[in-house]
Amino acid sequence: MTVLILGATSDIAIALARNFASQGHRLQLAARSTEALLSLKSDIEIRHQTSVEIIKFDVLDFDSHYDFYNKLKPKPDISVLVFGYLGDHAKALGDWSESKRILDTNYVGAVSVLNVIANDYEKRRTGMIVGISSVAGERGRMSNYLYGSAKAGLTAYLSGLRNRLFHAGVHVLTVKPGFVRTKMTEGLKLPAPVTTDPHVVATKIVKAIKRKKNSIYVLPIWSLIMMMIRYIPESIFKKMKL
Repeated sequence: MTVLILGATSDIAIALARNFASQGHRLQLAARSTEALLSLKSDIEIRHQTSVEIIKFDVLDFDSHYDFYNKLKPKPDISVLVFGYLGDHAKALGDWSESKRILDTNYVGAVSVLNVIANDYEKRRTGMIVGISSVAGERGRMSNYLYGSAKAGLTAYLSGLRNRLFHAGVHVLTVKPGFVRTKMTEGLKLPAPVTTDPHVVATKIVKAIKRKKNSIYVLPIWSLIMMMIRYIPESIFKKMKL
């Protein structure tokens, strides 16, 4: 099978690429910075004897997404959306350009490229889409509600896409990793008991693909945490500093 990874320079994407390659899958690695993928391509091809193609992809260049996907040969059997941008929430509150980048990267760009992929899969009645969303999208918190609202939109979009594409034999998986030790979270104080590593995320995603799961929390504890957060009454929640 051929696997397309969108946002292939992230730590989770790299772990996914290695995991898929170890099973003999061909890889299409798409990212804005293609030079950063050259050493990964070389290592995977030598280590796993499978083909790796690097493709230029800019999530914020919406007009390029149709041509980007339609030039892929072969078309991927699995498309994995990994890209994301946490951004600087405090800066974004007074800087629209930062707000826009958070929203465009995490939601608008995701919808733009997935619309193209979904239409192709629906027409061919085959394929699987994996979207990495976030637990941050389950309830808006004062510390990151711009990022969280974009991820909430992505989660809802993937749910609707799953409903639509089921009737064409196409599966959609939503992944909610929780805290992960990556470049994006470097410098943040993450609670160890509910924080995981990219290779764990990759392993859980591959298992979920094989089992055709609809939605997963990478660490099961997040299911309980988010259930409790969702059920806090708004009259109390709004007074909390989260």
